[in-house]
Amino acid sequence: METLGADLLKSRGRASTHSVKQRHFNTTDFRTALTEDLLVASETRLSTWTPIVNRPANHQLFQERTTLILHWFDLWTDNQRKQFIHDILRRCSRSQLKFTRDWFMDAFPSTNMDFTSVLPRFLSLYILSFLNPRELCIVAQVCWHWKFLAEQDCLWAPKCIKRGWFLPFTPTDLEYGAWKRHYIVCVSSLDYLTPREAADIYGTLNDPIQDKEELEERRKERWIRQCIREKAAEHKRGMLMSRHAWLSSSWSSGATSPNIRREKLWASLGQQDMRAALVLLGERIRSQSSLSLLRDRGGWLSSTEGSLLMSSHVTSSMQSLYKGSTKSYRTEGESHILPRQPPLHLLLVSSRVPAYELLLSAARSAVVPLLYDHRGSTLEALLFRVERLLQGVMVQSVAVLAEGDAEELDLLQGCRVTQKSVLRPDVRQFWERLAGWVSPPTQGASLFIFTPLAASVTGTELMVKLSTLTGLTVCAPTGLATGSYQQILSEWSGGAEFPPRLYFGEAELLSWARQAERLEETLGTIRVQLGPQLKALSQEIRGRAIGQFLWDTVVPCEFHANSEVTQALAEGLAALSREPCDNPLQYLSLFLQRRSEEICADRTDSVMTQRNQTGAQNHISLIPQAMVTAELLHSEKVYIRLLQAIVWVYFGPLKAALDSNRAILSSSKLLTIFSPVLEILEINTVFLEELMARLQDQGPVQHVGDVCLKLCSKLRAYTNFFNNYPTVLRTIDRCREMIPTFRAFLRRHDRTLATSMLSLQELLLLPSSRIEEYLTLFQAAFLHTAPEHPDSSHLSSVLEVLRSYRVFLRKLKQHADGDSKILETQRMIQSCPSLQEGNRRLITSQEAALLSIPDYDIAAPLRVYEQVDDLGLFLFNDALVLTRRSVAHLPFWHGCKTSHTFLASVALRVLTLRDITDTKYVKNAFVLESPKRQWICATDTEEEKVSWLSALQGAVGLANGEK
Repeated sequence: METLGADLLKSRGRASTHSVKQRHFNTTDFRTALTEDLLVASETRLSTWTPIVNRPANHQLFQERTTLILHWFDLWTDNQRKQFIHDILRRCSRSQLKFTRDWFMDAFPSTNMDFTSVLPRFLSLYILSFLNPRELCIVAQVCWHWKFLAEQDCLWAPKCIKRGWFLPFTPTDLEYGAWKRHYIVCVSSLDYLTPREAADIYGTLNDPIQDKEELEERRKERWIRQCIREKAAEHKRGMLMSRHAWLSSSWSSGATSPNIRREKLWASLGQQDMRAALVLLGERIRSQSSLSLLRDRGGWLSSTEGSLLMSSHVTSSMQSLYKGSTKSYRTEGESHILPRQPPLHLLLVSSRVPAYELLLSAARSAVVPLLYDHRGSTLEALLFRVERLLQGVMVQSVAVLAEGDAEELDLLQGCRVTQKSVLRPDVRQFWERLAGWVSPPTQGASLFIFTPLAASVTGTELMVKLSTLTGLTVCAPTGLATGSYQQILSEWSGGAEFPPRLYFGEAELLSWARQAERLEETLGTIRVQLGPQLKALSQEIRGRAIGQFLWDTVVPCEFHANSEVTQALAEGLAALSREPCDNPLQYLSLFLQRRSEEICADRTDSVMTQRNQTGAQNHISLIPQAMVTAELLHSEKVYIRLLQAIVWVYFGPLKAALDSNRAILSSSKLLTIFSPVLEILEINTVFLEELMARLQDQGPVQHVGDVCLKLCSKLRAYTNFFNNYPTVLRTIDRCREMIPTFRAFLRRHDRTLATSMLSLQELLLLPSSRIEEYLTLFQAAFLHTAPEHPDSSHLSSVLEVLRSYRVFLRKLKQHADGDSKILETQRMIQSCPSLQEGNRRLITSQEAALLSIPDYDIAAPLRVYEQVDDLGLFLFNDALVLTRRSVAHLPFWHGCKTSHTFLASVALRVLTLRDITDTKYVKNAFVLESPKRQWICATDTEEEKVSWLSALQGAVGLANGEK
């Protein structure tokens, strides 16, 4: 030890030039050395042995000391090492501790983690909500935290309410587990008896059997149950062998291999389907034929032999449970067949379609109809409604019934699906997401568009693009029929089944197609007057009907009121009494089915039958050009005849009365009303004569393109008519009100056989509808005209002129429609400033509730809102008008009167929209903010909120210049 101490002193003396031993007895030298030590200490920052200034020497000395410390660390014991690490970590700063933590996380990452300690509590509770009561009890045994989560009332309350078990008291805010205890008490107090226990207590209706027969029956029952139990255990073992070892045996997992797809299907269908298959299997084995078969094979077998013998039967029964078309379970003496539910078809119907109520009532049972608002809806809101309607169910086909022509589909207001707009991101996303709810194309999935897109080259290219986007077969009518919506009943492109017959009943569809325009006018008036009341009244009537149905005895009183149904039932019962049979219900159902088929066959229209037969062969390439020209000639004759009726019935008598000094109308008014129509009649009469002269030529090539081009060069007469059309209608109305003789004249001649049951105003609508018919017919003619044909260039020029003219007509119609809507809104709102400014148009309107917050200091999820008023929101393309809505009920009447008072108006450029998250205190709420004020509004349903916010956001974006 002395030698070691001496060596250390020597080494320290060599390391320092100012050793204490050397200057201990010399006072002067000691002071000098002390001064030098202080200088060196200031340079080395209180570390005499670390040269800070000389970096290479510093690094070398640091490496030597680190090596020495690590050498000492290797010689220490485990406790000494832990004490050293503890002392080092206590001396580390916060940044150094974070560095150590990060190093440990990289070296030893935590792969297993409790999700309840990482995720928010509401997400953990949402995950636990998918567990059944037994699994929740198992989860509660993991730890105290899991027990606290698994006993929350939000998990157990739905399970109790679903079974009708309600808690007799209200738990306090700090109390949990009350609903779980209530569930356990209700389950433990259930008075449940097995069939054999019930038979022992209450007896049975069967004849008493002897003891020997009872023992034999119990033996059979035990053998059957054991066979089923062993087969179920074998099936379960097979499933477990194909699963990964770390997956649970009770909860379904998502990791499977392609070899166990049938096991995934089995697990998805649930234990109820498996139990049903086993029950049916037991019934098969219990049948007399199966028991006799086993008896003939060698008496009663052992359980193992019996299970092996019935293995094939069990497998076939389980597999047949999930077959495609039918579910069948067969034995040697009987057959149980359960038909599969027919495939569903989705039908989107626009509110702009005339008389859509009749179409919805004509939809078949396998069709899921969806009526959407053409004016106030958006693509996002329409997709939301489709998702809510289907609820994850796949459909076989989708049909869109909306306004449009041979080149575009008017899906929504401001959203026309054309060859260019179909590639917009929002339109493209709509069609792609809509195709996501359709079955794969291998199962015959199709997209039917009830507009004549197949009648033109542009429409055909649009169909090709839609087919590429959706991956479905797109079909549309060829449009070889004139009239209101008659193109739906014409030939269809593609080789699919005739779509109108697939979606609608034949008689109802024919009736709608013939009366569409008249029904639209009648129903439009009814909607305006009864629209605000129909929704509330329908809900009230449905509630009363359901209550009356549940309260009274279910008696089909409608059968007594319907003489046809009563007569059919009487004839069926009479036939049943004359021909006794073993199954009377089956005989009666077959009799009524035959009677229904005979009645439907008698009522089927021959025109519909002929078109359905041609619809099976609806291929565009098979339509000759002669059919198009023949349809053009026929429709032109009908058009000229109706225009001539205006001259014969109205203009001729009025002109004769004027010439005989018994004038009903003055000469100026007569010219104002009839001069544009007379000019159009003259032009079209010449066109008809030239067309007939060309078609009388039976040469190999017929030329009609130059005649059509000549007609298009005289469209100035139509322009004059449309510019004066509002003046003509106002003149007729003013003369009818002021001149009694003219009013009597119209009453005597309107809607007669000579006018085809039309009035004078309805006859004046013919030129506008004829322009649309011309465009459809010429597009079909151009589609079926060869490029080398002489008419190809003429028809191309005709189509170009008619398309530009159609744009002109649509602008006129849109301007007139917008003005009428703004005037109607102006009359509806009291004390409202002038709304007719610039190019303003009404987009949509919405009823909402005005809310207020009593205390803003409360957190947002806990705020309580109270309704202070009712609002009416009118959205224009440049402003939002808010009104105070008041509802007044009339005495002795179920209806109510709604009035609006002007409240405020906000420009869309400065309007800010903010959504409010749904809580248990408020639903479907949002905030409208202006620079000076804000309004908290709420709608009645989530669907109304989504539609309104989508339309409002789109209008605000357009007002701010966003595309």
